[in-house]
Amino acid sequence: MAQTITTKAPLNVARIATGRYLDTGTVAAYTFSDLGFTPRYVKVQNLAATGAMLEWYEGMADASAVKKVTAGDMTVITTLGITVNSRGFIFGLDTDTNVTSEQVSWLALG
Repeated sequence: MAQTITTKAPLNVARIATGRYLDTGTVAAYTFSDLGFTPRYVKVQNLAATGAMLEWYEGMADASAVKKVTAGDMTVITTLGITVNSRGFIFGLDTDTNVTSEQVSWLALG
């Protein structure tokens, strides 16, 4: 039996980007398009008291994410989440994570 395995980069190459973002004006979707690679995994966490977090995994639909707001409370959202593109990702308008004057920290792996 033949197996087909698809890889997007050599197995010995890991591309990692991290950063922080603070929205100081009107909340808007924010594009991180200067990473230089297509992420396979993205995690965005609000650093405020709620600690809301979004995670996107390769194969998930655009604008979707696994969302965690409180301990043990996880859901899958299909809108306002994370959309990956060839140079980075877009952090959507989820109201628990993307909040005016609250800082988020993010990690992208490619």
